[in-house]
Amino acid sequence: MSSFTTVLALIVMGLVVLVLIRGLFNMVKGQDANRSNKLMQMRVLLQAVAIALIMITLWLTGGGRPS
Repeated sequence: MSSFTTVLALIVMGLVVLVLIRGLFNMVKGQDANRSNKLMQMRVLLQAVAIALIMITLWLTGGGRPS
C-alpha cells in the first residue's frame, strides 16, 4: 500500500509542476487572467493533495523510524 501512495504522490507532484508551468506561460503571454487564476487555484489544490499523500506514505511506512 505504501508503494501505491508513493507512486500516486509522485504523479500528483508531476501534475503540480505541469499546471504551474502552464499557468506561468499563460501569464507571460498575457492571455486570459481568469484562466491563469484558475490554473493557480488548481495548483494549490494539487499541492494539498500531494502533501496529504506524502503524509499518508510516511505514516504507513513509519516515517523512516526503525521498527
